[in-house]
Amino acid sequence: MKSVLIIGLGEFGRFLALKLASLKNEVMVIDKDEEKINDILPLVSSAQIADCSKESVVKSLDVSSYDICVVAMGGSFQSSLEITSLLKENGAKRVISKASGLNHAKFLLKNGADEIVYPEKNEAEQLAVRLSASNIFEYIELSDDCAIYEIPPLKKWIGKTIMQNHIRHNYNINILAVKKDGFMYTNPPAEYAFDGGEHILVMGRKQDIEKLVD
Repeated sequence: MKSVLIIGLGEFGRFLALKLASLKNEVMVIDKDEEKINDILPLVSSAQIADCSKESVVKSLDVSSYDICVVAMGGSFQSSLEITSLLKENGAKRVISKASGLNHAKFLLKNGADEIVYPEKNEAEQLAVRLSASNIFEYIELSDDCAIYEIPPLKKWIGKTIMQNHIRHNYNINILAVKKDGFMYTNPPAEYAFDGGEHILVMGRKQDIEKLVD
């Protein structure tokens, strides 16, 4: 579980907040619109009506206590820049800002954003899955119940081969590739032995893989 501060409840911010909350994260949301806050309040950990472009508001939030801060505002790009900068200046560990294009992204990165995302819903869902677990490096949704995940091998797999771990039988997943030392090896043989220094790309049902990474 991670603690996430989301500023801005447009379509992207709301979708991200709800998905993160459904994945059992602690989610705090802030928006100037009272109606949006009242609507989402029962579904997240906490919510507050406030204008985060004001330095006094950001200072009152203790942003350094959150694992991740997301600037999900639409409309005023100037406000997004100001809030991104204020979050970093006040000790935010990781700031992810929404951008509407490459030019916006460049300015946000210069003003303290650690990562840029774009406002499509599928981007919000993929981001929520990645942020919820430190051992998910990438996530590609294939359908409502199937996806590809990039994950580290389990500790109990290390020193044993794919065959010895009975991965497909025990976990109901398929290993598509192994990433190691900057290279990707597709369709690794059953005799491949894990050494702990690789990432693996696995495909299967979301519920099976999420149970595995938990």
